[in-house]
Order: sequence, then C-alpha cells, then structure tokens
Amino acid sequence: MQWPTTIEDATAVQLQLRDRVIRDDQFEPFRTVAGVDVGFEQEGTITRAAVAVLDGQTLQLIDYALARQPTRFPYVPGYLSFREVPAVLEAYDKLRAKPDLLLCDGQGTAHPRQFGIACHLGVLLDLPSVGVGKSRLVGRYQEVPDERGAWQPLYYQRDIIGGVLRTRVGTKPLFISTGHRVSLETAIRLVMHCAPKYRLPETTRQAHKLASG
Repeated sequence: MQWPTTIEDATAVQLQLRDRVIRDDQFEPFRTVAGVDVGFEQEGTITRAAVAVLDGQTLQLIDYALARQPTRFPYVPGYLSFREVPAVLEAYDKLRAKPDLLLCDGQGTAHPRQFGIACHLGVLLDLPSVGVGKSRLVGRYQEVPDERGAWQPLYYQRDIIGGVLRTRVGTKPLFISTGHRVSLETAIRLVMHCAPKYRLPETTRQAHKLASG
C-alpha cells in the first residue's frame, strides 16, 4: 500500500475514506476485543505498534503482536493515523487470534474531518472499532458529573462527534467516538465494560504496556 507523505495527500485520503465509515451497530456479539497502541523508539525514528487481544468477557490477554517500522510521517495532530497505522497493520497481520472488535488509543469521529485512527483502521480492516482518546482533539462539551458512567455529548460545529465519558470517579474523562460499525451509545457501553477498575480500558492498558515496553 502506498501511504501519503504530505499533508495535502493525507487530507485527500481522509476525505475520501470518511464516507465509508458506518456509524450504526453492524457487528455480531463479540468474543474477543483488541487494544491498539503505538510508541516510538530511537528519538521517534522507529514506530512500535502493539495489538493486544483480550477475552471479551474476562478481559484477560489471550494474544498479542508487535511490529516495528521506520517512521514515515511527521507528527501532526489530526494526521496521526498516517504515522501509526502502517505499523499497526503489520502487527495485526501477525496475530494468531484475530479480534472481533478494536478499541484504539486515539480518536474516531471526534476529529476535525471526522476520520481519526479508529475510523481509518476500522475501514481498512472492515472491523467494528471505537476511538478512545485520552485528551480532546476538537469539540466542546458541558462538564461531566463526577460519577462512573456519566457522559456528555461532544459537539463540533453542528455535529455530535463523540462523547466525553467518566470511567472512574475523581479522574479525567475519556473522549469516546465511533470508529466504524459501532454507534456512539454502544461505543460508550463497550468502553465501560472494558474499564471495570481503572480510568483506561484494559485493552488500552495492555496494548500500552507492549507498545512502550
């Protein structure tokens, strides 16, 4: 696959592929769920991607894969998928147990062009996916009550592009959005299911350990 190397070309890809994003629930009951995270080595010149596959009920790690590639795209907010996805796809291909669902450490539709890394991976792999961002990229929202499971819609221009979700009392909320084939309401339920104890879902925690190890 030929990956864009300029902002202009990357923007064109996002605008072209975002029309393929399905924002409704179109998936079967899942048995496995994967977390995706990316780190960098050697002063950012090497991209290290991790995919961790967990049992969908127990949230125990059952498979994982890593991939390292030369970093091909600069760090530009809103375009991180072009920096990270090539290595993620290589790691995904190495998995013995392919997941039924992806939770990505990053944005889905909560993105200036409503096409973040969770959308990009979901469309390319045709897998249901959810964006789980630790910080806001764009949008406005009202204060989220300090209660586990409380959330507020995230607005950008006139659209609801995601939800701001409190997974744990006394911690900062997460920014949840559709990636592909998962509605926002279902995405929030999935993240809550995968985050029984900590602020971050177990998918992200497991993948992050691998990606930054």
